[in-house]
Amino acid sequence: MATAISSGGSNLRLRSIARLLAKRNNIKRNRSFCTKPPTYNPLPNTGNKYNVDGHHLAGPGEKLDKFSWLSQHGPQFHIHGEQVQVITEPAQFYEVLKLKTRRAKHRITYASLYLGTGALEKDLVSSMREACLNAVHAGNSKFEVNVLLDYTRGSRGKVNSCSMLRPLMAEHSNVKVSLYHSPDLRGLLKKILPERFNETVGLTHIKVYLFDDSFIISGANLSNDYFTNRQDRYILFNDCPELANFFNDLVKTIMSFSLDLLPDNTLNLSPGWNCHPYKEPDGGLGFKVAARLKINDCLKMEDFSSIGNNSSISAENTRLTGDNRKNVETDTVVYPLVQMGPFEVTYDEMATLGLFRSSGPNDNILLASGYFNLTDHYMSANGFLGAKGIAGAIPYSYIYLAHEFYKRVKGRNQTRRIHLMEYVRDRWTFHGKGLWYYLPSQPLPTLTLVGSPNFGFRSVYRDLECQVALVTENKHLQEQLREEHVRLFASSQPVDESTFQGRDRYVPLWIRYVTKLIKNFF
Repeated sequence: MATAISSGGSNLRLRSIARLLAKRNNIKRNRSFCTKPPTYNPLPNTGNKYNVDGHHLAGPGEKLDKFSWLSQHGPQFHIHGEQVQVITEPAQFYEVLKLKTRRAKHRITYASLYLGTGALEKDLVSSMREACLNAVHAGNSKFEVNVLLDYTRGSRGKVNSCSMLRPLMAEHSNVKVSLYHSPDLRGLLKKILPERFNETVGLTHIKVYLFDDSFIISGANLSNDYFTNRQDRYILFNDCPELANFFNDLVKTIMSFSLDLLPDNTLNLSPGWNCHPYKEPDGGLGFKVAARLKINDCLKMEDFSSIGNNSSISAENTRLTGDNRKNVETDTVVYPLVQMGPFEVTYDEMATLGLFRSSGPNDNILLASGYFNLTDHYMSANGFLGAKGIAGAIPYSYIYLAHEFYKRVKGRNQTRRIHLMEYVRDRWTFHGKGLWYYLPSQPLPTLTLVGSPNFGFRSVYRDLECQVALVTENKHLQEQLREEHVRLFASSQPVDESTFQGRDRYVPLWIRYVTKLIKNFF
């Protein structure tokens, strides 16, 4: 089963979560999209390994082992489910960010698309400043703050992310800010594309917020809407030193081939890096090759091929130290999945396709995305038409794409199997993304994907993305994940042809034509 979440229509108070419901009628083809998980009525302990429907009940460790193949696509970390907390509200996300940042003793590492410029964002920077001052007063010279943002989005306008952080950099030499610049934004394209439009070429979309040995992985950016009324997903990992070290290393690796921001607003190549992202005459090939090698080294992946060929993936990626010891006490496995299309780093795409293709006939997969533009690979995987649901109309192109998908469903006589639903919440927008995976007849999810990817074209091919596959048999964590899903899909209404006939859903003819040409930039 799969469910998708997406933002809603323009000029309307509705902001959408889009979902699919699909159900097949024969045992060989009954994987389904569904808007809600199985009813949560825990089965009595009868002592056998099968429930009343005859489905096998997984024993201890079986749920974790079912997805152990994910280690082919990235490192794996064994932790305890009690170390994980699902955050549900933007305001809660913001307060946890500030609190954890203020209390950091050793390091703060942020990776985001951008930092906003309002009052809430200024308070967040003040939390960073407080942590820096505490380190000075404690004589802690090893304390560091690292912030990774996107060049195009972070430098947009005169008052921007950079201007928000430069004063902090001037006050504290241990604060480093890096701006990732896509190697594909170069030459004539860089000269002629104005702000906002240049962001469509490629950017860093990773969202990780790390404080000492704890961190939040999310799809939310650092701006007012994401702290107030733009719904996203946020999972907090508490006191997981090895896992935190991995994400700290990943962010710093990206920073190593990004542009360093200086307090005087100039930009330099990072020390030890000599490939400029857009000035080299080789079209960016050297940059991409060198960046790929750095990323694969960070992931501890062996690179068996050069740019232009997909590399083999080492299956021996288990980290076995610190919080990552695999023993009888751990009940949760975390697989970081990285996608960097410009460098042909495609581990997240391969893992996502693997989940779709390897799912059993009675598995339920629920997808969520803030935008509607699934790649052809995702649409064809597992035999479903593959939509994420009605994604709203800012821009109107997303309404057009959603309507086109709905017509494909209707044209193939699949409306009984696949249903679109739209979430209704006054004055809110939706930006969440991910996946919940329910094993047969299980009332609680065993796996979730959470992070920055939207399952769309640009997430796969243009941007830098990262999410985690979290596999757990910890009941409390599973209950949190189920409650998260149920909460996100609690309010919805069916979408049919009449939905697209509303005045707020009208898509001008020129946008329909343009969308066909530029959909690969979404």
